[in-house]
Amino acid sequence: MNRIVSVVVGLLILFMIASSTLFVVDQRQFAVVYSLGEIKEVITEPGLKFKLPPPLQNVVFLDRRVQTLDAADPRPIFTAEKKSLVIDWLVKWRIVDSRQYIRNSGTQLRSLETRLSPIVQNALNEEVTKRTVRAVLATEREKVMQDVRKRLEEEAKQFGIEIVDVRVKRVDFAANITEAVYNRMKSERARVANELRSTGAAEGEKIKADADKQREVITAEAYRDAQKIMGEGDAKASVLYSEAFGRDPQFAQFYRSLDAYQRSFKNKGDVMVLDPSSPFFNAMRNGGPGGPGAPAAPAPKK
Repeated sequence: MNRIVSVVVGLLILFMIASSTLFVVDQRQFAVVYSLGEIKEVITEPGLKFKLPPPLQNVVFLDRRVQTLDAADPRPIFTAEKKSLVIDWLVKWRIVDSRQYIRNSGTQLRSLETRLSPIVQNALNEEVTKRTVRAVLATEREKVMQDVRKRLEEEAKQFGIEIVDVRVKRVDFAANITEAVYNRMKSERARVANELRSTGAAEGEKIKADADKQREVITAEAYRDAQKIMGEGDAKASVLYSEAFGRDPQFAQFYRSLDAYQRSFKNKGDVMVLDPSSPFFNAMRNGGPGGPGAPAAPAPKK
């Protein structure tokens, strides 16, 4: 029994020793082997590797993939026109020299990003201050990124990294300038709207004046034509009356008397005070054009 226990304990010890001396390097990693606090070896090839058990040797793994550094707190940058821009950027980088990387930044990515961010911001400042807003936003945006990358390539060597790419994600005006730009755009749009309203009002007044003019012309022409027609009608009526009254003067006199009565007694409440023997009542007294007191009508001609 004791012998079995001894065998089991021995196997456990061997397993622990083996597990502390063997390690696997992933193809996405660098393996840095430390020997008593100093870098002994950097393993770049993936596979099963061997080292001495702790505390004689330890291993640290570094990510060899491309990393992304984003602008944590973009600061305003003044252009050549003294306009303040806030630029949001990112940098793609990766480790190429593990020894140099560990010497300068240790094994934590955060430590490198903390030191690299100010360098990127300063390089961007130097490039933006030489250009106008238009150049930064449109005409030379790509060149700004290329020049910043060139500046960073020299600085990156001391960190043991390689700058893969530099990108400007977004460019905004500072808050106070943005408000001023919006106000200026609002004023411009209001000016255009007022101009369009004024033009429309002027066109409306012009159309209205033209319509009023046409109405006056049409009304005047219609009144002229009506007066002309009325005149022609009155002339024809006069001719007809003359012809009719010329044939029978007594009837004409009687008709005029009736017309005079009609105009005089138009309303029921009208009252006239006249002498009954007045000539005004001759037609009533004589009983019409053929009455007893009326002169005889002329005989028709044969």
